[in-house]
Amino acid sequence: MDEGSLYPALHRMEEAGWIAAEWTVTENKRRARIYQLTRSGKKQLAAETERWNSFSNGVARVLRHA
Repeated sequence: MDEGSLYPALHRMEEAGWIAAEWTVTENKRRARIYQLTRSGKKQLAAETERWNSFSNGVARVLRHA
């Protein structure tokens, strides 16, 4: 994934309340932003996973009959 896509996506997820972010300092003394799923993010992940499974199962059914 390109940086130009990743950071805007992370920002949108943070604005939606799906992830929380905080700045920290690594062992190498570098600043890093750490992201963590929120409770709302876990619910959204479960919903998106279900949607993906439904879609991919549908595609698999079509391909079996092709």
